[in-house]
Amino acid sequence: MVEVPHQTPCSRIDCKNIASSLQCPTCLKLGKDSYFCGQDCFKKAWPTHKLVHKTLQPTTPYDPFPTFSYTGSLRPVYPLSPMRTLPDSIPRPDYATDGIPHSEQRLFRTTNIHINTAEEIAAIREACKLGRKVLDIAAAALTPGVTSDSIDALVHETCISIGAYPSPLNYYHFPKSVCISVNEIICHGIPDQRKLVDGDIVNIDVSIYYKGVHADLNETYYVGEKSLADTDSVRLVETTRECLDKAIELVKPGMLFREIGNVIEKHATANGCSVIRTYCGHGINKLFHCAPNIPHYAKNKTPGVAKPGMTFTIEPMLALGSWKDKTWPDNWTSATVDGRRSAQFEHMLLVTETGVEVLTARNADSPGGPVPRIS
Repeated sequence: MVEVPHQTPCSRIDCKNIASSLQCPTCLKLGKDSYFCGQDCFKKAWPTHKLVHKTLQPTTPYDPFPTFSYTGSLRPVYPLSPMRTLPDSIPRPDYATDGIPHSEQRLFRTTNIHINTAEEIAAIREACKLGRKVLDIAAAALTPGVTSDSIDALVHETCISIGAYPSPLNYYHFPKSVCISVNEIICHGIPDQRKLVDGDIVNIDVSIYYKGVHADLNETYYVGEKSLADTDSVRLVETTRECLDKAIELVKPGMLFREIGNVIEKHATANGCSVIRTYCGHGINKLFHCAPNIPHYAKNKTPGVAKPGMTFTIEPMLALGSWKDKTWPDNWTSATVDGRRSAQFEHMLLVTETGVEVLTARNADSPGGPVPRIS
């Protein structure tokens, strides 16, 4: 409870006291006045009073974790908008209702890698083309002054327009339809009310569920002109892009999955960047995440050999400083431990009889793309 300098009638419905000196701290944060005559009265009122909080929205932006030791300058800007809904006509993955991917959990720890049928490959290929469409629409809206929440709304509405479910939504209770990670955020950034500024770098990670299969891709983009003039940001983003390209060149039947990390880390290190180790690429098909795991760092021991019909992602995450990370109290947002910038790129790949098909390849008119290094 928080002391206040004035007195008002007690907010407990059945309390007859007209004087009150304490206020509910949650209501304070949400911009509502609610006074109680004492701690005992507040405790008695709590079972019904707490329901009021669900109906309130704060009147001013705020940091939900004011005592957290952030590693960089970025702060979450709440309130989050309510979880978005979809028409009943759009097919959903099994976690859409309760947040638990039951089909994935049944295969937890398995190393068996699914070989897609021709029919499944056709569905995956279609989903990936639509995933690229969604990402390109979102990227085209990036400009100083827009919020990541508005990008989330755009992604959500675009998914509805094509009859797809945004895969992140309610996956292990993730509250949004896309992951948007800014500056020192490595991955899993939750879209909020912060306005993007000239000089930011922003990763948009789009995943969709369409006709029973998932598609997954992401890119890091420059916001405004200042980021394009920032030598370190350009070096980071372009090195990360190149790491993904070099890794894809390896993919063919018989490739050992552990080889991918060697190529990525060699190029990253040569350009003064570190490789994040906490997160990896993954198998993807009817399941959002499954075998194989694809670590991006060198000398890893991940098992497995690429075979025709396999689909998986490679998604290197690089940082200008340490490869270590720290997760925010929202249990999702992963930041670099030293607050320096991070970038990521991701493609979804199909192993063919002779090599690899980049299922989420850029189109000729896709926003973003490589920029010249600054000397």
